[in-house]
Amino acid sequence: MHALESYTALIEQEIASIQFPHTPSNLYDPLRYFMNLGGKRMRPILTLMGTELFGKNRTESIHAAIAVEVFHNFTLIHDDIMDEAPLRRNMETVHTRWNQNIAILSGDVLFVKAYQLLMLQQGTHLPALLEIFNRTAIEVCEGQQMDMDFEFRNDVSISEYVEMIRLKTSVLLGCALEMGAIIGNASKEDRHLLYEFGQHIGIAFQIQDDILDLYADPEKFGKQVGGDVISNKKTLLNLKAMELANSAQKIQLAELSSEQDAVFKVAQTKELYSQIGAKESCEVEMQAHYNFAMNALDQIQLPEVNKKPLIALADYLMVRIS
Repeated sequence: MHALESYTALIEQEIASIQFPHTPSNLYDPLRYFMNLGGKRMRPILTLMGTELFGKNRTESIHAAIAVEVFHNFTLIHDDIMDEAPLRRNMETVHTRWNQNIAILSGDVLFVKAYQLLMLQQGTHLPALLEIFNRTAIEVCEGQQMDMDFEFRNDVSISEYVEMIRLKTSVLLGCALEMGAIIGNASKEDRHLLYEFGQHIGIAFQIQDDILDLYADPEKFGKQVGGDVISNKKTLLNLKAMELANSAQKIQLAELSSEQDAVFKVAQTKELYSQIGAKESCEVEMQAHYNFAMNALDQIQLPEVNKKPLIALADYLMVRIS
């Protein structure tokens, strides 16, 4: 998306300026490595856009934006450990390239670094920024714990799953936008509406991620395709399949869950999901949350021209790699 290039350039410039000590090298080299893996930088872009939406210059929220991105990267390092993921952005994860203990400790440092960066956002807005940032950090951990708990349950409901992804993924998008709105001097009502926009876009984004985990082009996705299926992870795709499957298909799904041949397991599960219509059902749910997001944004009483970058970004996120 060409319109994002100016945001991305500013963010990458700021990230490149982050200084990590050289020793101990096993603590800081992983951070330099991971922060240079790139990514869409979606969350800091949302913070900058949230500020611009209310007529302020994007540079006024740059420290908050980078803090959000650094925090997000901290969660990725730790999530990769818990998921035993070998790849992130088509490169080795930190615990794979170094080891698990190094990845845990480096991630901890990155978490503290996020607060150091946020503290650079001086002025009267800092207490409000810290309040939402702290709340969101806790909610992200709650969502991750729910995700791990689901691995040992066979009765996870779709509503529970949506709440889990709201906490684990989408609250950080809402936080990124609301922090931008705070710096943009938005009213509390508009801050809440913008948070809701981000939250529902985040849920739609994660549902799409669930779909892409099985249906994406492996050369473009940057992660192991079918990883959720291999690890029997609860996803909306999996839960929809169980909800819609007939008795015979449920037996097949149960048998596949204990299949040891990963390639066979992924191929057969994908075929079975297609028969059941799980992907299409997930796409309906994804569209509903996108519509909720657009409705929240529509209620903010600002000129439509102010909203165009956010609408364009939301549309971009909904047309990802396949």
